[in-house]
Formats: sequence, C-alpha cells, structure tokens
Amino acid sequence: MFGIVRPCAHRLSEGLRTEWMAHLCGLCLALRADHGQFARIVTNYDGLIVSVLTEAQAGLTPAGRRTAGPCPLRAMRTAPVARGEGARLAAAVSLVLASAKVRDHVADRDGVLARRPVAAAARRVAAGWDRAGARTGAALGFDTALLVDAVDRQTGIETLAGPGTPLLTVTEPTETATAAAFAHTAHLAGKPQNAAPLAEAGRLFGRLAHLLDAVEDREADAASGAWNPLTVTGTPLTEARRLCDDALHGVRLALREVEFVDGKLVHVLLAHELRRSVDRAFGSPSCSHRQPGEGRGPLTPDGAFGSPPGHPYAPGGPGSPPPPPQPPRDRRGLIGGCLVWAGLACTCQMCCGTFEDPWSRERREGLCSSCGDCCEVCDCCGQCGEGCCCCGESCGCDC
Repeated sequence: MFGIVRPCAHRLSEGLRTEWMAHLCGLCLALRADHGQFARIVTNYDGLIVSVLTEAQAGLTPAGRRTAGPCPLRAMRTAPVARGEGARLAAAVSLVLASAKVRDHVADRDGVLARRPVAAAARRVAAGWDRAGARTGAALGFDTALLVDAVDRQTGIETLAGPGTPLLTVTEPTETATAAAFAHTAHLAGKPQNAAPLAEAGRLFGRLAHLLDAVEDREADAASGAWNPLTVTGTPLTEARRLCDDALHGVRLALREVEFVDGKLVHVLLAHELRRSVDRAFGSPSCSHRQPGEGRGPLTPDGAFGSPPGHPYAPGGPGSPPPPPQPPRDRRGLIGGCLVWAGLACTCQMCCGTFEDPWSRERREGLCSSCGDCCEVCDCCGQCGEGCCCCGESCGCDC
C-alpha cells in the first residue's frame, strides 16, 4: 500500500469510513477482475481518489455497489464495495503509477533491485502493468499514453536536473499525469464542465504527491545515495513547505468550481486529510490548528480528557449507574480465531482503526487510536458557513 492520503479510520464518521473502504475495496477487486490476482498488490490510497471523484460527480446508484465476500482486511466480513467505470479507471491509473514507482526503484537500485536479474524481472512486470493499464484505459476512453509519456519524461528530466533547477520542473510530469486522470472522471460522470477545475486540482495533487514523497525519503535517500529532487536541486525544506501549502490552497480553490452531487468524502480527503499528509511529512502535529483540549471536553488535572472533578454522577464517576450489559456474542473457535488473527496481523488491521476481536468478536481499537491530538469524528460539511471542527476554517456548502 502506498499513497499520501492515508486517513486513520477513527477520524472519519461511520458513513464516510464505510464509503472510503468501499472505494478502497472496489479498487482492489477491479484490479483482480480485469488484471488477475497479482495485480491487487498495486492497490493504493491515492488511486481510490479517482473512484471517489467519479462517484461524487455522478451520484451513488444501486448499480454502483455490490456486496463483496469476506476479506482479512475487513476481519472476514462482507461489505459493500464500489464498482463501475470509476473503480476501473482507478485500477488503470494505479497500474501505471505502480509501474512508475517500480521503475523509479530500479533506477535508484534500491535494495534487491540493485541486482541485475531482479531489476530485469521488475522491468518486465512494470511493462506488463503499462500494457494492462492501457487496455482498461482504452475501454474507458482514457489514453494512458499520457501517463506513460509522463513516466518516460521523468527519467530524462531527473538526468538533466542539478543545483538551481526549479523544483517544479522536476514535478511537472507527475502533475501532468494526475491532471489527466482527475479530468477524465468528469467525462465518465457525464459532466465535462468539471474537467478544467479537476485538471487543476489533479495537477496540484500530483505536485504534492511528488514533493511529499521527496520529503519523506530525503534522509533515507541521502544515506543510500539515491536520487532525491530536494537534494539534487538544492531546495531547502522551507521552500518545499511553501510550495506544498500553495498547492493545498490551490486544490481547495479548484474543487469549489466543481459540481458535485455529493462531495463530502472528496472534501474530507482532498482538503483535511491532504493537509494532514503535509503536516505528517514535515513533522508537524496531525491536527495543527487545534488548541490543546479543544473539542474534547475540559482537561483534567492530570492532563487527560474527561469530565471535570466534582461531578460524581458524570459518566464513569463513582455515583454513575452501571453500564448496560453487552449483548452476547458468538465466539469463534480456536482454529477459526487463529486464522482471523493471522489475516488481521498480515493486513495491518490491528495497527489502525477498529477491528473485531478474532475470538470474542468484540470491537477493539487499533494501536493508532492512542495517537496524540487527533481530530474526533466530525461532519465538517454539515454546517454550512461555520468553522470546521477539525481545522477551524470555514466550510461552506460549496466546498
């Protein structure tokens, strides 16, 4: 799994979490259906945004969902997943993006790819993904040659880059590729008037993806001697942060020009979660606009969030009524629970979000649920013109 927009499940409302997982699983299953089981390894967090954009413009229809079978990532539960042209376009784009990433690692001679036989095999896999993406793209009216051309130009630009080369010269191929993918969602949704603003949003999103990847890999690339645009061009982190902040602002402005049937998930991913991705890459707090204790109730003397002292009948206080009994649950057997545990561990479901205990079936919180100062679940766009509880910015109905 790769990508810059990686929301923790506990930061999304129940409905948005279900929708986000529907698009993620829909992308994975579209890859399997069109390109085989092995292609599922290119499932990524950024590719599903293409599926989200398509559905946000066209609206959700009964044909846009199907019930998928049990999966370890979902604690062996069934779930509604996205299907249709948006998911297939996301699959085609993901294949080409993954191909570019593989070629980049081969060029940098990362890890085992420094060995010629492994590098040759990786190149063959990447070429196969390019062809597979082109077939699916052609069926959807999308020319993936734009993406492949951008990937090919990237290598030449990096070869010629040096101290003083503008950083945006290096990010241009990525910007062009993502702009084309975002714009085509407007044609799939039957709203060609959205193509221009979505192309602008995609261009800036591509810039962010390239810059954040460079920032996150900067120290590792310096240690291994790998190519890094910040190091090669001599760009300081302050300038990279300025470019990222400008791109964030541009994405929000571009999305305001897009006509959505339901753009709530788009707004959460491309406004709030994208901001957190930038903060995370540059080492800022994940919720940089929240003041200590804001939105979670008063701070207790020991610094924990909760009810103020002196209220014995507050929830959890000494005089509060006992909690209602939990409904009985069907426990899994030893072997069944072990199989579910293995699936949860292998798919990192125990690390982030919530999951079902493999044996007792009780709801558990992942390890990241204890991370500091995260925004609570909120409906940012449900209060037109009011300040968003996550970032303090105004979230009008048109965003």
